[in-house]
Amino acid sequence: MPVLPSYVLSHQWLRELRRGGQRLIVAVHFRIPDDEPVLVGHYSDASIEMTAAEAVSVILHAEDARGYQIVVPRSIAPAELHRVRHVRQVTGWRYHPDAHGRPPCACPACLGRGEFKAADLRRRFPIEPPELTKPQLLDQLRNADDDDELIDALCGLARRSRGDVADIAPLLDHANPEVRYALASALRRYRGSEARRLLARLAADPDPEVREAATRP
Repeated sequence: MPVLPSYVLSHQWLRELRRGGQRLIVAVHFRIPDDEPVLVGHYSDASIEMTAAEAVSVILHAEDARGYQIVVPRSIAPAELHRVRHVRQVTGWRYHPDAHGRPPCACPACLGRGEFKAADLRRRFPIEPPELTKPQLLDQLRNADDDDELIDALCGLARRSRGDVADIAPLLDHANPEVRYALASALRRYRGSEARRLLARLAADPDPEVREAATRP
């Protein structure tokens, strides 16, 4: 970034860069010729090649300069270094310039593992709704309006601990083989002779995929 009249705009990238895990960031000042070719643009758009002086002008006259950056496509020579200094560590934006006041996105692309308070943010802003409890799944099973809801409930029960097999036994003779397949997968989480008996009946099902689900090790 060029050194601008606004301290905040000059150092706007600091908080975003700190998301990579650096505890302390310093400002490194250097000077390059005005006619040096550089790339300039907003981070979300394609960069444009122009001279360093023109790039500074673009940022100075931008309607909103947040998110702009200048890339110097070469190494900076030691003789071009001008100053290294400490800067305030709370300057700038994180995630994107307008993120303040909005719930953060907790997906893996936006929130990497090990980032500051990442676990807390994933807990507060889950990208998927929480899994239904067993009573909620059984209620969905009893009040399902179609086969898809039945299958969803059975898949949820298949991820839960064992329970009363009588809750799902009535689906043994369901006409849809996909429901019977989901039933076989759920029954593998249940214990007792009744669950084994139901699985044995599904092992003789006319549908080969249901049989495979019932006999899977």
